Amino acid sequence: MARPLTPAEQEWLKRYEPGEWPRPSVTVDLAVFTVRDADLKVLLVRRKEPPYAGLWALPGGFVRVGPSRSDQGEDLDAAAHRELEEETGLRRGTVFLEQLRAFGAPGRDPRMRVISVAYAALVAPEQAMVVVGGSDAAEARFFSVGQDLDASALAFDHEQVLSCAVQWIRRRLNDSAVACALVPETFTVAELRAVHEAVQGATHDPGNFRRRFKRMVTDGLIVQAPGRRHTGTKPARVYRFAPARGEA
Repeated sequence: MARPLTPAEQEWLKRYEPGEWPRPSVTVDLAVFTVRDADLKVLLVRRKEPPYAGLWALPGGFVRVGPSRSDQGEDLDAAAHRELEEETGLRRGTVFLEQLRAFGAPGRDPRMRVISVAYAALVAPEQAMVVVGGSDAAEARFFSVGQDLDASALAFDHEQVLSCAVQWIRRRLNDSAVACALVPETFTVAELRAVHEAVQGATHDPGNFRRRFKRMVTDGLIVQAPGRRHTGTKPARVYRFAPARGEA
């Protein structure tokens, strides 16, 4: 919250005319990632209305602005959570969400001057199965990053936004809160390694990764969970991140 105004500032505010200054619109754009079938995927929506009707874009929308100085509307995080639920059906508190950066180049939106604040959202595999597109989208589906996705054909400047988001997830993958948002509630060593390989686009030596995994167990970041998973000829131990799956 901003600090309260002094009496002198309150008097000045009564004479202030905000209409004398240009006011760009503000949007939030969401790069919604999941890892499925050992592949990093991002959610795109096909635009139903102009501009760029029929093209694929990152989900998002305008930040709601209130009608007065006393009611200025919603903050950015609230707008991102609202758009995420409207565009995917995923409620606040169920998804890891983090602000990335702002994009404000002139001409990025042909309708008017629009500044967008980009967010990354991370969806566990079981959550990705129930994602549904919003009513303002003609279609929504997950695309494989770097394989079946032609980022240069995205609407607006979303190729640049997506590139920023991919760099962010690769840089932050060693953060347990990020990694645990992309694996099932319980996972094997091989399943966690598959997530790292999918995000980073590189193969990890199983022995080196297992040693790294053991250090995470020793450091208390990962704990063994009850039961075993039958993934091959030998049942594998399962683990989970401690003490929780991270913060949304």
